[in-house]
Amino acid sequence: MTGKFLKTALLLLATSMPSSLAADPVQNTIGDTTLTAELVLAEGKTFADGIALITHGTLAHSKMDIVQALQDNLQNAGHSSLAINLSLGNPDREFMYDCKVPHNHRFHDAMVEIESWVTWLKTKGTSSVTVVGHSRGGNQTAWYAAQKPDDIVTKVVLIAPATWIKTRQSEGYEARYKVPLATVLKKARNLSQNGQGDSFMSSTGFLYCPEAKVTADTFLSYYIPDMRFNTPDLLPKISKPTLVVAGSDDKVVRDLGTQMQDRSFGDHVKLEIVDGAGHFYRDLYGEDLSDLVIEFLEK
Repeated sequence: MTGKFLKTALLLLATSMPSSLAADPVQNTIGDTTLTAELVLAEGKTFADGIALITHGTLAHSKMDIVQALQDNLQNAGHSSLAINLSLGNPDREFMYDCKVPHNHRFHDAMVEIESWVTWLKTKGTSSVTVVGHSRGGNQTAWYAAQKPDDIVTKVVLIAPATWIKTRQSEGYEARYKVPLATVLKKARNLSQNGQGDSFMSSTGFLYCPEAKVTADTFLSYYIPDMRFNTPDLLPKISKPTLVVAGSDDKVVRDLGTQMQDRSFGDHVKLEIVDGAGHFYRDLYGEDLSDLVIEFLEK
């Protein structure tokens, strides 16, 4: 069998095999907000054996393919996981954020919710937590890990974590929404400084949403220039063993590998590049990703 046909056969086998994933929906609360997550305990394991806490990317959710595939593969390898669903200001949110829903959440809410879930895991008797994040969730996970997380957080895994360059953000925003980012930032700042940060701006380009209704403070929290949006700039502040995974064909986070290779972060930070993988590690690339994570957990 040629390499081409072998790869095709393996892809068909991987996509046709039934998943062993048996997730248990769980809830947590912050004030009046109900948070949801998918808990998968490996066979014969309890909370005390350790948990990987997984955070999804921009406006996404805990049941997206990359997260479920990782949970499934971790379970098969004997590792338990908790895939959290960031509330994004919406109690009991489960699926992709609908751009028609007004945005009243903050970038920093994610770090608060990650911390809340770590505390929740402690109440369940968890002995160690590995915080894992994908894309923007990878940046938010790194941000959390850089802010002196709980002592039970022993490792960090960042999958295609977001990078940021001020000029690139401005140019990208104007190319997508046909209005200078500085113009929208000025409007949002004026509202916030006048005590109207919770006021909604209509028909505003925001993240992936072209005609969003978004509060001024929400917009500012995602777009005010901050080098911490660039994950490599957070790595020197993380003391725990850290695995960073980049895909060679990632068209979303294009410069992660280059930035990582151009800098020195210490022996506790390891970069792995998955050849051929895009941003979401589909099909067999998901297996490659899981193998790297599992190997890192078992060191």
